[in-house]
Amino acid sequence: MSESVITAIAQKAKRASRSLVSLSITEKTAALKNAAARLRENAPLLREENRKDIEEARKNRLSQAMIDRLTLSDRVIEGMAAALEEIAELPDPVGRITGMTRRPNGLLVGKMRIPIGVVAIIYESRPNVTSDAAGLCLKSGNAVILRGGSEAIHSNRAVVGVLKSALEESGVNPDVIGFIPVTDRAAINEMLALEQYIDLVIPRGGEGLIRTVVENSRIPVLKHYKGVCHIFVDRDADFAKAFTICLNAKVQRPGVCNAMETLLVDEAVAGDFLPEMIRIFKDHGVEIRGCEKTKVIVPDVTPATEQDWYEEFLDLILAVKVVGGMEEAIDHIEQYGSDHTEAIITENYTRSMEFIRQVDSSTVLVNASTRFSDGGEFGLGAEVGISTSKIHAYGPMGIEDLTIGKFICFGDGQIRK
Repeated sequence: MSESVITAIAQKAKRASRSLVSLSITEKTAALKNAAARLRENAPLLREENRKDIEEARKNRLSQAMIDRLTLSDRVIEGMAAALEEIAELPDPVGRITGMTRRPNGLLVGKMRIPIGVVAIIYESRPNVTSDAAGLCLKSGNAVILRGGSEAIHSNRAVVGVLKSALEESGVNPDVIGFIPVTDRAAINEMLALEQYIDLVIPRGGEGLIRTVVENSRIPVLKHYKGVCHIFVDRDADFAKAFTICLNAKVQRPGVCNAMETLLVDEAVAGDFLPEMIRIFKDHGVEIRGCEKTKVIVPDVTPATEQDWYEEFLDLILAVKVVGGMEEAIDHIEQYGSDHTEAIITENYTRSMEFIRQVDSSTVLVNASTRFSDGGEFGLGAEVGISTSKIHAYGPMGIEDLTIGKFICFGDGQIRK
């Protein structure tokens, strides 16, 4: 695909973004609900196109975790449609006025939420991101340019086709969804230079992709490099809760960024807790890489290396470390973590609040699985990505994070002296 064609897609998205400003809440809601209905109606088409991607993935020997993220099952398609319906019912942030204050000279000063403009999403594997991103951007008044990975090209093209048709039926300019229909990575670099048309880039995928985007973009980037998520089992943990939560965080979907990668256990309870916990993990096919203290308690685990503490395994592999207490656990998270998601299991209120205050990651949980770090689970309808950039947005990003505040002022003839 030539540079001029990619530029044309961005130009159309920029022009179309202006038409979103005049859309009412009712019109946006109707368009999103129509898009959800069309996804359900076209489920056979989506599954057939997805089958092509799955066959190619198996031929290329992609991991089972990658294939899991790629698959458009009936359940996933229904989830995509339901997410659009949930987004449709969310309060519309566009035009919301906050913080109005009267200055001594009588001038009223406040802020109004406005769309960012044109948002480019660069992502891998998961075709449900296509509909989630399009829905969130439409609701927040933004045009979107989608560039999915080569492994999902048929699925993404089909989803975009269904969404654009649904928007056109609803009287919305279909150019508010732009799609880069080629797999050439050179297309990414061409797009990343179009700062006059694109206002924000959000990459979702492996660390290599995200670093490439950051290094080559002339456009602001919101990103997270990887999800090295921790759970700390405190000395006052309820073991029954801890067994269930830790297993869920590692096993339910090991190939996603909010899965637990390192388990930290207070040495005061490690001897009682770890033998049963590791047995449960092994029964579910998890390989354990333990520190020296872990190996003393459970000898038949693989010795952990220094690199394992930094690792986002995205697989049934877990690093386990025994720590001297919460302070050492927090130090470990600060050194090896990725500012994504951390959790503490404890019945001690004081320590739980101290953990929340001191751990600086974008999501911190008490007595709950790291798998809840997700826009849909947090009531955002869906998420356009997870940001660990400590600017503008932090954590799962929903429609509020796809708007910004502009200052508005009301005067009555005031002049500056």
